[in-house]
Amino acid sequence: MFISTNDLPEEYASLQEGVREFANDVVDPVAYEHYKNHTFPYDIVKQMGEMGLFGLPFPEEYGGQDGDYFALGLALEELARVDQSVAMTLEAGVGLGAMPIYQFGNEEQKQKWLPDLAAGRALAGFGLTEPDAGSDAGATRTTAVEDGDEWVINGNKQFITNSGTDITKLVTVTAVTGTRDNGKKEITTIVVPNGTPGFDVQPSYDKVGWNSSDTHPLAFNDVRVPLENQLGERGRGFSNFLSTLSEGRVAIAAVATGAAQGCVDESVRYAKERNSMGRAISEYQAISFKIARMEARAHAARTAWYDAAAKMLAGKPFAREASIAKMLSSEAAMDNARDATQIHGGYGFMNEYRVGRHYRDSKILEVGEGTTEVQLMLIARGLGM
Repeated sequence: MFISTNDLPEEYASLQEGVREFANDVVDPVAYEHYKNHTFPYDIVKQMGEMGLFGLPFPEEYGGQDGDYFALGLALEELARVDQSVAMTLEAGVGLGAMPIYQFGNEEQKQKWLPDLAAGRALAGFGLTEPDAGSDAGATRTTAVEDGDEWVINGNKQFITNSGTDITKLVTVTAVTGTRDNGKKEITTIVVPNGTPGFDVQPSYDKVGWNSSDTHPLAFNDVRVPLENQLGERGRGFSNFLSTLSEGRVAIAAVATGAAQGCVDESVRYAKERNSMGRAISEYQAISFKIARMEARAHAARTAWYDAAAKMLAGKPFAREASIAKMLSSEAAMDNARDATQIHGGYGFMNEYRVGRHYRDSKILEVGEGTTEVQLMLIARGLGM
């Protein structure tokens, strides 16, 4: 399967255009207020649900749109041009929240949880990262012990997106459930509904960026859930989440590409309007060349995530391509945000301007869902090193 960056099939192009209009007409006018006040955009999320964005890659039988992951990526890129927080709410809600239920859940679990998640009426979190287990997810310390017909969970998770909103329904967590014959930890995934006694969603973080995205640390103190809340096979939790992360890297690459392109768009507009010494600054080669490099980065990032998505949809191995896309796009977003801020001068340092928000937001793209260093390690492994 080949997907051209310049000639999308009609159904994809129509989706892209619709989400772009929504981002410009609905998201952008309220983005700064949510950013300034650190408020979650419930009305935006509701409208995205009504548009079917949360259900893009899921079958109609579970309330989805019967689309695919590439369609989701297109929506994420368009949203991230304007507001990374909104894009990440969608990315985490689908790729990290609902997708594990769809991929690894049994039919009863899918019927129970997916319709609300696919409609955007509910959100779910992805509980992997811990205070001492980030890139090294195998260092998980959260435990789950069988007691009769229940799992008893104890431990902590951190940096969990969509875990504390008014519409969050569950968090899927990784927990150590035993020891393998080789001495390594047996890790299993378990669904914990919000409101379960002992499950404490702690106060949200004071973040550098992504101010209107919901992120919390979580604590589990003798949390009891039925054994039937186990998601997938016992002991397959770690490998299942690695699969989820590979797909998530394609999605996060689309978000980062949108951020990189958003910086280009704003810089072109500003450079044509801003005059210095009697000329629009776009006429100065120092500015035009800087923006040209920004466009090249955005194009390379888009080509990379399109390629990874195409391999994924074709059922081919794509983990290396996902890591390449994630690394290239996140670096493009950060580099473009820095250059866009420089082009905008003092205005670029103001949060009222998109580029100011992109400058604050983009750094985490090089960290979340696998740091740049982790991506380099995975790419090297893919080369047999």
